[in-house]
Amino acid sequence: MRTVSVAHSPDADDIFMYYAIKFGWVTPKETQFTNIADDIETLNQATLKGEYDICAISFALYPFVKDDYALLRTAVSFGNGYGPKLIKQKGTKLKKNFKVALSGEFTTNALLFKIAYPNARITYMNFLEIEGAVLNGDVDAGVLIHESILTYDAKLEVEREMWDIWQELAGPDLPLPLGGMCLRRSIPLNRAIDYENTLINAVKVANSNKKLLSDMLLERNLIRVDAKTLDTYLDLYANDDSIELSDLQYEALDKLYALGYEHGFYENLIKSKEFLIPQEYSELRSR
Repeated sequence: MRTVSVAHSPDADDIFMYYAIKFGWVTPKETQFTNIADDIETLNQATLKGEYDICAISFALYPFVKDDYALLRTAVSFGNGYGPKLIKQKGTKLKKNFKVALSGEFTTNALLFKIAYPNARITYMNFLEIEGAVLNGDVDAGVLIHESILTYDAKLEVEREMWDIWQELAGPDLPLPLGGMCLRRSIPLNRAIDYENTLINAVKVANSNKKLLSDMLLERNLIRVDAKTLDTYLDLYANDDSIELSDLQYEALDKLYALGYEHGFYENLIKSKEFLIPQEYSELRSR
């Protein structure tokens, strides 16, 4: 049996979307998936090095790895009226060159932040350390991601929503692309299609059995938050819109890549649909 490495972040939505496979509800053909959980910037860096067969990434990373990895249609997270938050200590005023903690160089929030705040002094750290760094005064502000957007300390306040920055840059009608998954191009196409379909089914099954799966994850202490926060968080980032990319989500991705290209972060302008696994290959083989 083949073994395929699947890396995802330890935040609630990634675990939720993958664990239908871990619990055996969905299984790939003649293949064993081995999963690795790590923070999103570590996964971004690992993908740049080609370490995993299938990996969760920040959407902003994808133009840098497009030649080696195909973009998957599933297990995607978008914000719609919400997203990462730029926070600071209550009552403070940020200077033009304020020091800020971001969760990684290749995260989507970092790309948008750099466009919006070109004079800020950026330091990168694990997303779990950002809240503490702001509270301790090590940095003036920080961008919170994952469950931290719901649970941050009462001594902190939101300076600006990344959603608002996205709307100003992209317009009011597009969801905010945050994270997705990619698959190594060296995997034979028929297997790549099977693996993508397995992941699509896993997200679909998880979404259809949200209460049962959530209870199982909580009982096994696989989640960092309580049941109420988990339910709220999954409604935001693991929902019907996570199963397969929609035309509106493709449009949002293309806008993100256009913004990155216009501001000099990418060498080439790309269109997301051109980098998908060609699912039509299955139909051609069966004729």
